[in-house]
Amino acid sequence: MSDVMSVVITGASGGIGQELARVYARPGVTLGLVAREAERLEPTAEACRAAGADVEIGALDVRDRVALHAWLADYDARHPVDLLIANAGVSCGLGPGRSREVDLDAERLAEVNYKGTVHSVSGIVEAMRARGSGRIALISSLAGMRALPDMPSYSATKAAIIAYGEALRGWLRPHGVSVTVICPGFVTSPMSARHRGGKPFEMPADKAARIIRRAIDRRTAFRAFPWPLVLGIRLSKLLPPRLSDLAYRPFMASVDRDPRGDV
Repeated sequence: MSDVMSVVITGASGGIGQELARVYARPGVTLGLVAREAERLEPTAEACRAAGADVEIGALDVRDRVALHAWLADYDARHPVDLLIANAGVSCGLGPGRSREVDLDAERLAEVNYKGTVHSVSGIVEAMRARGSGRIALISSLAGMRALPDMPSYSATKAAIIAYGEALRGWLRPHGVSVTVICPGFVTSPMSARHRGGKPFEMPADKAARIIRRAIDRRTAFRAFPWPLVLGIRLSKLLPPRLSDLAYRPFMASVDRDPRGDV
């Protein structure tokens, strides 16, 4: 079993974040669950309390650095954080008729996916360094390993998270803080439901959460799954760019706009 006693998970109201909260919930563990809408967090919070965990909710937007840092500082003062899972993320694809991405969508991805991850880490990392212990997990995507032509900004933000995690790992290792970068493939979730196209090897969110937990528990530096897609990505890197691009044509897809918009 993991020795973590205090866990913060962003983007905890659905999909992978929701299931990660469930797999860490047990007596003796305090969970700090962060998402924009408190009402969407409550069902997860109740399930985790039923499993024996203490739960605190942060109804926060990870784009709001000041508010997020204040909440993290208060939470950490009362429950020193052993593990931060920066999971909050959104997606978008090309515009109608494979036109360019909508400007606000692309900007939102940069703000939530990348800057939100940085805000989450920067709000807790100095406390971890001072204690000489802690774990940080960043949820990226296989799209960060090989960009998808139908999701340019999404792919770019997930690639940025990989690079950010690699840099954090080198910086924080001497201070006793481990960093794990996670790159899942297609995982059943509301986000995945908006992806209109092939979703090879799609897996349930609870299975993905268990894989992620094992990687974090083992302090694995980098974990990508499922392995057939990871192998395909690594092989595609050996091809000339034109052939690599052709290999991705069968995976063409469109992404429905997030009905929550920019709220």
